Amino acid sequence: MRRLFLKTLAAVTLAATAGFSVNAQVDIDPENVLVIEIAGGNPGVVEILLRPDLAPLHIAQIKALARAGIYDGVAFHRVIDGFMAQTGDVLYGKVEGFDYRQAGFGQSELPNITAEFSDIAYVEGIVGMARGGDPNSANSQFFIMLDEYSSLNGKYTVIGRIISGMDIVHGIKKGSSTDNGSVFKDPDYMASVRVKSDL
Repeated sequence: MRRLFLKTLAAVTLAATAGFSVNAQVDIDPENVLVIEIAGGNPGVVEILLRPDLAPLHIAQIKALARAGIYDGVAFHRVIDGFMAQTGDVLYGKVEGFDYRQAGFGQSELPNITAEFSDIAYVEGIVGMARGGDPNSANSQFFIMLDEYSSLNGKYTVIGRIISGMDIVHGIKKGSSTDNGSVFKDPDYMASVRVKSDL
């Protein structure tokens, strides 16, 4: 099985797409807010505004996994300073018994999702779906941007953006600078992931 990850690409500076910058003000429906309690070295709560108008198939799957409690206890297994923090491997990424050599290879029992690419720019706070070489291989893993990285634009499905707790995201334990961001041991993790309307 192929490890799901983002290829490290040369960044090209592009402005964020109008109407979806990290600081844009939008009406917030709690049915489309994901609340993540992060545990580890810099604990706190992060909220992601999900965008079913951009990626309805992906959002439906993310919410189904969250509502089933499947994301609880899943590590941030790949974290690259100045790039992104990746999590969501619900098969091999659990913090209990964590093995960095397997983390990133797993997915849920739900089917993979057809790509729903958009013109939203990958800037700080944007959340996208990780995938393998097949554009239609996203399943459960996702990543949060720590900075702008426009080489990803149009190549990975955007599912939302951080609306609170970006300081917590920046504090997530960083991975190895020589092993593609792998966190070898004691990773920070998602203690719980819930849809806000359920709280």
